[in-house]
Amino acid sequence: MKALVLHGVNLNMFGKRDAAHYGTLTLADIDAKLQSLAEELGIELACFQTNAEGAMVERIHQAVDEHVEGVVINAGAWTHYSYAIRDAIAILRCPVIEVHMSNVHAREAFRHHSVLSDVVKGQVVGLGVNSYLLGLRAAVDAARQAPKA
Repeated sequence: MKALVLHGVNLNMFGKRDAAHYGTLTLADIDAKLQSLAEELGIELACFQTNAEGAMVERIHQAVDEHVEGVVINAGAWTHYSYAIRDAIAILRCPVIEVHMSNVHAREAFRHHSVLSDVVKGQVVGLGVNSYLLGLRAAVDAARQAPKA
């Protein structure tokens, strides 16, 4: 099984920005934990980060061509306004789990709304790196339970 983790805008700054909300782990630390979990789950995992919205859309399109079976996305600020990313995610025919390190519902009002929420299977928020790990488990479980075409 192939899975993909997508990290959006500014997430390359994990470990350097607002430790109260995002902790002290770097993006490399998070990706290493995800790769370790992928090995445990017996899956192939790719991780991708970009600060360019078009590059994120292109990577989502590439996932379609690669027949990725599960996706985890932390779109960062794009979560709240990127209809381009939302529409690209809607093209995917696999489970997509939206994750956030911080509890976006306990933060500024603009963070309370996700334009992705109607095209993802579920959300995991507020659990730090565990949001990613639980999101990956959820995407893999959903993919394995999906009827095969």
